Amino acid sequence: MALYEHIYLARQDVSAQQVEELTNALTEVLTQGGGKVTKNEYWGLKSLSYRIKKNRKAHYSLLNIDAPAAAVAEMERQMRINEDILRFMTVRVDELEEGPSAMMQKRDRDDRDGDRPGGPGGRGGFDRGDRRPRRF
Repeated sequence: MALYEHIYLARQDVSAQQVEELTNALTEVLTQGGGKVTKNEYWGLKSLSYRIKKNRKAHYSLLNIDAPAAAVAEMERQMRINEDILRFMTVRVDELEEGPSAMMQKRDRDDRDGDRPGGPGGRGGFDRGDRRPRRF
């Protein structure tokens, strides 16, 4: 069987629970087709770079899939029919990534940065010893 990474964006006005139910329905379609989902990550509600079908935000979800091409094609067909799904992309990969994805690692890093003075990513009151003082 082939290995795939699949990401889909769901409308902003559906709840996180509905996105989870949608993911379970897609997993069921893959299972019936002889495949399996090895990893399922919900990345949360994020802002879009541009409006898609009048939506400014979307729920992002990642699925790592080990399934035959026919099962993936059926899942994509079901996604085209569903009005709650704004966009999706399936990419065939040579091997699936183990552990948390880059987006989940970024979230963990951002959580740790919140403890720093000056807020997330801020330098706070730290001295910039590597720069000359400003002259006005």
